[in-house]
Amino acid sequence: MMLRIRSRDGLERVSVENPLATTVSDLKRIIQTQLGIPVHNQTLSTNQNLLLAKSLEDLLRFTDMSNLDASLSSLNLGHGSIVFLAYEGERRVAGPAFNPAGSFGRKMTMDDLIAKQMRVTRQENPHCELVSFDRDCANAFQHYVNDTLAFAVKRGGFMYGTVSEVGKVEVDFIYEPPQQGSEDNLVFFRDPEEEKFVEAIAVGLGMRKVGFIFTQTITQDKKDYTLSNREVLQAVEYHAESGLKEWATAVVKLEVNEEMGGADVHFEAFQMSDVCVRLFKEGWFETEIKEDDDPKLSKMKKDVVVGVKDTREVDNDFFLVVVKIADHQGPLSSSFPIENRNTQVTMKALKNHLERSKNLPFVKRISDFHLLLVLARVLDLNADVPALTECVQTQTSVPEGYQILIESMASTA
Repeated sequence: MMLRIRSRDGLERVSVENPLATTVSDLKRIIQTQLGIPVHNQTLSTNQNLLLAKSLEDLLRFTDMSNLDASLSSLNLGHGSIVFLAYEGERRVAGPAFNPAGSFGRKMTMDDLIAKQMRVTRQENPHCELVSFDRDCANAFQHYVNDTLAFAVKRGGFMYGTVSEVGKVEVDFIYEPPQQGSEDNLVFFRDPEEEKFVEAIAVGLGMRKVGFIFTQTITQDKKDYTLSNREVLQAVEYHAESGLKEWATAVVKLEVNEEMGGADVHFEAFQMSDVCVRLFKEGWFETEIKEDDDPKLSKMKKDVVVGVKDTREVDNDFFLVVVKIADHQGPLSSSFPIENRNTQVTMKALKNHLERSKNLPFVKRISDFHLLLVLARVLDLNADVPALTECVQTQTSVPEGYQILIESMASTA
């Protein structure tokens, strides 16, 4: 039987002579013999997230292969199965045959020399210390993809908030552009006019665009990757466009627990590594993805060095830097209907919202980004929007003239 072993060095193979009688302990000895990694340095798991572990505490969470006497068959491991391996220390990995440059080998071009210097390694530390999500905006996003879309198609948006001096990102609202999602793909139909309103509101609230958020579909839960090649391309495009070193990418997915018969919604946060952003900006990525391409590998137009290998296929995990997640209660609510979903947001929604919140101070009633976006479409972008957002940011009384104007807009419904 052949098992595939995926580690930080890529995908390797080991041969198991008697699979039915082989235990986890036996497999560790086989890996030591065939791959040269000492048994005591190995942590094994069938969970791909093992490769994202950063500390001993993280490694200890992966216990599915901690019983050394468990047989491989009891773990549902068969011919061609993937086992994920984390290990301490350094090792030499056998590389491809190498033809030296010079009089006895091929001449190296300038592209060859550049490629030799483009080394892809894991980035240990993010520039973003932490991503904290406003509970209301996170719930509004995940409830829609869970209750309405049932995680059947992808959904995404841009995260807005603040960045502290120590690199902590606080997400206070999510703007969802016009889009089309399928099982494997997410396409934004970006509207420059609408985004002009969004940016004006963000500036008035003392906020800025801080990241990209998207969902993975229920079918992707069965795949052995953290982000697909399409997702890496889209995430790094927005990261590169932002020019913000603390830019974060958040993934929302439904993890099915077959044993418990339920499912849980999970938020995960990453940064695209510095080398990933550089490769994208310099045009190294193959941007045309074919149907039969392996989704867990990103293709390059030229060779890069991964470990000791020259390759044009890079495991997507090399491009991901894990970021811690927290939550907070931000200054805005997220109870107003959200833009660019299945139903159009009208003035009737404004009327209903104001009636529901009539017991609150007026500034609280309009402290919702999605409501402010509706108002921005009809008010003066250079005068009215800054005046209203300043009231919301400072939580001071809204001038009576604006209250009358907004209530009269609602009464037209």
